[in-house]
Amino acid sequence: MLDVPVSLLDRARTRAGEPDATALTGAVERARRADALGYLRFWVAEHHAVPGVAGSAPAVLAGAVLGATRHLRAGSGGVMLPNHAPLVVAEQFAALAALHPGRVDLGVGRSPGFTAPVRRALRRSGAPAADDDFARDLDELRAHLAGEAEVTARPQGVDVPLLVLATGAGLAVAARLGLPVVVGGPLLAPLLAADGQDADAARGEEALAGYRDAYRPSAREPRPRVLVALDVLVADDAAAAAELALPEAWAMAEARTRGAFPPLEPVAALRERTPTGSQERHLAAAARTTVAGTPEQVESALARLLARTGAEEVLATSSTTDRDALARSDALLAGLSRPAVTATRARADATAADEVVSRR
Repeated sequence: MLDVPVSLLDRARTRAGEPDATALTGAVERARRADALGYLRFWVAEHHAVPGVAGSAPAVLAGAVLGATRHLRAGSGGVMLPNHAPLVVAEQFAALAALHPGRVDLGVGRSPGFTAPVRRALRRSGAPAADDDFARDLDELRAHLAGEAEVTARPQGVDVPLLVLATGAGLAVAARLGLPVVVGGPLLAPLLAADGQDADAARGEEALAGYRDAYRPSAREPRPRVLVALDVLVADDAAAAAELALPEAWAMAEARTRGAFPPLEPVAALRERTPTGSQERHLAAAARTTVAGTPEQVESALARLLARTGAEEVLATSSTTDRDALARSDALLAGLSRPAVTATRARADATAADEVVSRR
């Protein structure tokens, strides 16, 4: 069993033939289940004008998640800070924290919009924020949350932890500012491989070591902290788990080859599709950043990744078309985490005690 907590990042993925609203209500319902399953966090993301993603307003969706749950920490994975004034972000998440004390996180990133028209609509240029600009925005955001900025964000007196969604350059910024990091994507792919001893794996390990070596302790975060984010799909047999990973992998392949990130399609339809050479390469790349298998296989892969990264938490970014299969996957994953299993028992006991009181 894994000795780290598990969390979920739900991007409110749309499904073919469903209205966008179902992606949002589905995310909230998933959060309710995660609350009972002992998950630590339930994060939502920021995407704009993407056909396959309904989650465009993380503060709003996180508020709905917080209102529907009792124990989970909720927040963003993440708010794309260059798209917003730091003051506004501070106000939004401070308001959430005032309403739900001790349960709000603020994960921030710096990616630009998905397409040029979206970037123009966001009043953004085409490139991610430069390191200095991103660090300056993070510093300003932290000052607003602490009541130390030129203007005082309200409400004050709340606790909003900051985390950085980090690429290689983001790791250096987070280390300099004394902030935890959430790492995923290409950095993790070579470290997931069972035989991951190549130059790419070495660079990933060096990047994480560099973050820890350069870390400057902050008042809130005295030591470096790493969370790993990746797709994790669990089923009772390996073939079923591999099929659950197909919809997201195909959507990514479509995005990379056609420039549009589509809704998730049913596995049965994807089985009949023949990928082009380029799509095949992107499908293979998606598989390298996904852990899919039986509970035993997933536990082994995650244990290996945790050992190589020194990560303290797994943030599963999983999605698939079949919501019932996704719910089963979430339950199986929670069962692999000792902290989640312990939290499940405690939450069930608390619920039973509340029911006894309400019947009196």
